[in-house]
Amino acid sequence: MTLFAALRLPREILFGKGQRHVLPTVAARFGRRALVCTDERFAGTMVFADIIKSLQSASIEVLVHDHVLPDVPRDTVGICVEEAKGFRPDIVIGIGGGSCLDFAKCTTLLLSHGGKLQDYYGEFKVPGPTLPLIAVPTTAGTGSEVTPVAVISDPDRTLKVGISSPHLIAAVALCDPELTMTCPPGLTAIAGADALTHAIEAFTAMRRGEDPNLPQQHVFIGKTALTDHFALLAIKLLGRSLEKACSDGTDADARADVMMGALAAGCAFGTAG
Repeated sequence: MTLFAALRLPREILFGKGQRHVLPTVAARFGRRALVCTDERFAGTMVFADIIKSLQSASIEVLVHDHVLPDVPRDTVGICVEEAKGFRPDIVIGIGGGSCLDFAKCTTLLLSHGGKLQDYYGEFKVPGPTLPLIAVPTTAGTGSEVTPVAVISDPDRTLKVGISSPHLIAAVALCDPELTMTCPPGLTAIAGADALTHAIEAFTAMRRGEDPNLPQQHVFIGKTALTDHFALLAIKLLGRSLEKACSDGTDADARADVMMGALAAGCAFGTAG
């Protein structure tokens, strides 16, 4: 078999304890006006208040949209976009679980290219680069911080729909396992199972051939040597630490393993499908 692979990831992945504290430095590289997308629950935490204060202390003007709902109902994105147009953000920061990160991706898309989300359903419908996005996950599951896809709920179709494009990949994935320490056992287990499923699906995906045009025609190109590497890493980390993270949420090493496992799974299925 001839080796063939492609990989599309954020230009920068920052992982480790305390990484949230470098967010102002990272954000300032992209501009001085940040739209922050999160949900009402996380917006009410002291951790979030400290993050916003740190951005403002770095002379970054912040607009917070804290009305993200689970599974990203399609029309909620348009509300945020209308709020943000007058603010004219230089950068979008998504903080939260997978829905918050997908919401932020969709927001950058509509702020950059206009139209409706329905215009972009499917693969390669995004016409060009979007506003820079920093993805800051607070759960360890979807891997959205590194993937080229956003999933939303379409009320007309009564199902979830994906928008897939390399242009949706975050500029920076900033992953701090400490942000997952307060996740309850149930959420930790469900999110971790989601990540494990992503890894297994990527590893067991079919190979789709070695046509050089394949990555130009499809976002998801089947399993490759590189996706196998990330999938196996994810399975290893989740296998050894997911149960620990569920039974003892204060186990910092287990939390780091699970978050790294979710990230690695995202790196795998974001290309393999």
